[in-house]
Amino acid sequence: MRRSVRLSCIGAATLLALTCSATPTIARELPRTYVVSAEPGVLPEGIAIHQDGTMFVSSDGTGALFRGHVRSPQMRPFAAEGIRDRPSTLGVHTDRRGRVFSVGGEELTVHDQRGHVLAERTAEVGPLGAPDLNDLVVTRDAVYVTDWANPVVHRAEIRGGRIGPLLPWLDMRPAFPGFPSQYWLLNGIVADRSGETLLVASNGTEAVWRVETATREITQLDLGEQSFGADGMVLHGRTLYAVLNYGAPHGVYVAELDKELRGGTVSHRFTGEGFDLPTTLARHQCRLYVVNSQLDDPPGLPPYTVTAVDDPACQRH
Repeated sequence: MRRSVRLSCIGAATLLALTCSATPTIARELPRTYVVSAEPGVLPEGIAIHQDGTMFVSSDGTGALFRGHVRSPQMRPFAAEGIRDRPSTLGVHTDRRGRVFSVGGEELTVHDQRGHVLAERTAEVGPLGAPDLNDLVVTRDAVYVTDWANPVVHRAEIRGGRIGPLLPWLDMRPAFPGFPSQYWLLNGIVADRSGETLLVASNGTEAVWRVETATREITQLDLGEQSFGADGMVLHGRTLYAVLNYGAPHGVYVAELDKELRGGTVSHRFTGEGFDLPTTLARHQCRLYVVNSQLDDPPGLPPYTVTAVDDPACQRH
């Protein structure tokens, strides 16, 4: 979910002119806009929403975490120990236990709901040097983390609730031989319910890559001629929600995938919802919550917000 770099390497940049008709109505009592912070320089980046509606948003600008709830339009700083010296926090995720996982720089940190540190893990140096951890997904038995600086997916085993060391797990380069390592720019990562299949977004290759966790086989997700260099993503069943912010109109794109998650078709896109350089999104009860990063050049100004839109695929789930 790092700020995107504009490259053109795979697929056509032509986008499908699709509409979002017949979407469910957002409940009136829930806000459409959430204020993460009014303090200068926050520049929100990642988002996670726990099943109880608790929302966490990370800051690329300061490294802080913010906490709120889908029922309230105002978020507040989350008193998370151990990240005060982290200059940037990007990916954030919660698990079924309510633990809060976040990454920034070389560090993976796990907090409880009160902000106490449960685990801290440092990633090993990758093939190009120091890692720059970007996004993560938590499965039943592991945490998988993408690396913006290296074409590597890192993995920490989860056993009995304990988090193991964060180690290089998969080198993506064999999937696209000859492509410059420094331009893979790994971003969002999601997993199916079983944790057997991962989808990994690569801004640089303008593609999403499918990974079998048992064999580490890598193939490109087939979305036809659609250029799909996603930033943050959410996978719900066979529906893939992705934020695109370069090489395409900024916004949320929804793709319906086949049973094996090998290919699919873009069915909806939101590009006129008042987004301000969106980076990622979360899904909760038929709504999509989209982070407005304002990571423009120069960066934007407060207030920094999250925008809620209806989930056009909700009626199918």
